[in-house]
Amino acid sequence: MRMKTMQTWMAAGAIALGSTAGGAAQATGAGGFGPSNPFYGESTLPFHAPPFDRIHDADYQPAIEAGMREHLREIDAIANDPTAPTFDNTLVAMERSGLLLQRVLRVFSSVTGANTNPVLQKVQQEEAPRQAAHNDAIYLNSKLFARVKAIHDQRTSLHLDAEQLRLVKVTYDQFLRAGAQLSDADKAQLRQLNERESTLSNAFETRLLAATKAGAYTTTDKAALAGLSDAQLAAAAQAASARKQQGYVLPLQNTTQQPALASLTQRSTRQALFQDSLERAERPGDNDTRDVIAQLAQVRAHKAKLLGFSSYAAWKLGDQMAKTPEAALHFMDALVPAATAKAQGEAAEIQKVIDAQNGGFQLEAWDWDFYAEQVRKARYDLDEAELKPYFEIDKVLENGVFYAAHLLYGISFKERKDIPVYEPDVRVFEVTDSNGKPLALFYCDYWKRDNKNGGAWMSEFVGQSRLLGTLPVVYNVANFTKPAPGQPALISFDDVTTMFHEFGHALHGMFADSMYPSLSGTSVPRDFVEFPSQFNEHWAMYPEVFAHYARNYQTGAAMPAELTAKLQKARTFNQGYALTELLAAAELDMQWHTLPADAPLQKSDEFEQQALEKTRLALKQVPPRYRSSYFMHIWGNGYAAGYYAYLWSEMLDDDAFQWFQDHGGLTRANGDRFRQMVLSRGNSADLESLYKAWLGADPSAKPMLKYRGLEDSAAGDTQASK
Repeated sequence: MRMKTMQTWMAAGAIALGSTAGGAAQATGAGGFGPSNPFYGESTLPFHAPPFDRIHDADYQPAIEAGMREHLREIDAIANDPTAPTFDNTLVAMERSGLLLQRVLRVFSSVTGANTNPVLQKVQQEEAPRQAAHNDAIYLNSKLFARVKAIHDQRTSLHLDAEQLRLVKVTYDQFLRAGAQLSDADKAQLRQLNERESTLSNAFETRLLAATKAGAYTTTDKAALAGLSDAQLAAAAQAASARKQQGYVLPLQNTTQQPALASLTQRSTRQALFQDSLERAERPGDNDTRDVIAQLAQVRAHKAKLLGFSSYAAWKLGDQMAKTPEAALHFMDALVPAATAKAQGEAAEIQKVIDAQNGGFQLEAWDWDFYAEQVRKARYDLDEAELKPYFEIDKVLENGVFYAAHLLYGISFKERKDIPVYEPDVRVFEVTDSNGKPLALFYCDYWKRDNKNGGAWMSEFVGQSRLLGTLPVVYNVANFTKPAPGQPALISFDDVTTMFHEFGHALHGMFADSMYPSLSGTSVPRDFVEFPSQFNEHWAMYPEVFAHYARNYQTGAAMPAELTAKLQKARTFNQGYALTELLAAAELDMQWHTLPADAPLQKSDEFEQQALEKTRLALKQVPPRYRSSYFMHIWGNGYAAGYYAYLWSEMLDDDAFQWFQDHGGLTRANGDRFRQMVLSRGNSADLESLYKAWLGADPSAKPMLKYRGLEDSAAGDTQASK
């Protein structure tokens, strides 16, 4: 399972500012912003899709600056309204505010994440602290908070419906957590900390992007790449050519382990590639991130203390399903024995293979994937090279990902060639609901580029809102290796799973049916947002879906039943390793973000080793999925103190899939019920209550251990404790 993020550029905790509906901003003349700017008014394209054919790099900054000015004027008008505060003149007015700013930031976030350049990076560097200050100008506005508090205090007598009451609670809690009740002196200090955090986070992203590009493995010796397929060699040569280099380049994926390690026969090459990955952001120079993350952790700890919390994690988890870092740690700690015991057993089995081949060395991290693949072949007679011809990316998308969604929810897809995109490889589809009505636009951008952040994610250009009359425009981004010209676009089953995962996020956004934009779609806690996406992964191997897309790209023949059975049996293979590397990353995140404010500035390498030893995850052959120095999720993508969410959500999604299995599997009735009771609801209700109402019980980790093949290693059930 590959980890994914929901990419966002706006400062963490930023208020939902509405969508793209509404009139044009008034021309200010300042910063060159006026009617000629493509963000000046809402887009006239279908679904208000961004007019990428008219957007230029120079358009973003004037629009961002104008958007912040306009938004503050709107907020000031609400805060200084002489009439008594009401739900409509305060909360609804806030939901309708900031339309220009939201319009430009959503597009800017997409291009800086997936198609950036030095010009955009400079804008990002300049605007990040200004955006943090802008958010503070809203959340620390005492007059505005007084109105929100008045509504909150009177909420039981205002005859509000359930979603309105939820908006009151969520908005009030956001203000409290943002420091609305601090003294003026403390607010001033908080503003400085927020700007500093935003600046450091942006610096981390910039350094990491450069470090990842510079850290790629390069060689002119074809023999060093022995074991790679012709298609992989052609892609490596193409990557070198794109960089105007001789020979071959293996670009780094965002995780510690690299895909090529499973194939490379030269141990010295494996070690070199692994070290390139591991040390990408730890080489002295401008791309070293270690000083940045140490400062970020300290700034966050100081911020938490100012807000009245013992740690950043304690502050961050207050509005999550886990509620406290202790609950999240208890949940993860309970998984460690089963995971590490399984991983150690896997390591012993791999060592036997090395010894049988007279390898003469002890298993190291860079050997794991290469020999694990051999163990898998021996145990299941399964070769990755046998599988790839059945996973042509377009067939996976249209006959797999889309097909499953059609069977479950009745939706259909039609490609739109007339919608402009930010990069030629991006595809756009119009999504139609089962009743024939337009539902959403969906963009997908799957190929790796040097100017794209690592990993995979979903976000949106336009959010759903009945208040604003907008339908969702969502996108998926990934980093699959693009084939050389003339080569088929074949992907691994892991990549297939990534496509299903990210489309699960997309469905969460597409099916949104909320009145208020700040409660819509994926605007949910981190430890719930990964639930719909990880749940959707299950359909990748569901027999009816799998048979429809897993077909040979040359002959169209379905994958033979024998090969399919091998893949199915092999799904629990190597799960000790997979869970241990994930737990190590999640525990690292929590250890960084439970540091108290009086802790000294940490030395990243020493802190990481101590944290892994403390959590019983210091396995030499199983490094964390992300080292601290390139952990984009927690330092740049809003998952700080929240990476445990993937495991928490896995508990929810496996429990949910078991419910489907127990109630007839993949049926429209089950899909429609899930859509109505979960996917469409966004954050319009308490998520724990919402999930329990749908499932009919509290979540259990038993199905998670079952699907990972770790039942025999587990000591009893692992409940989500509060």
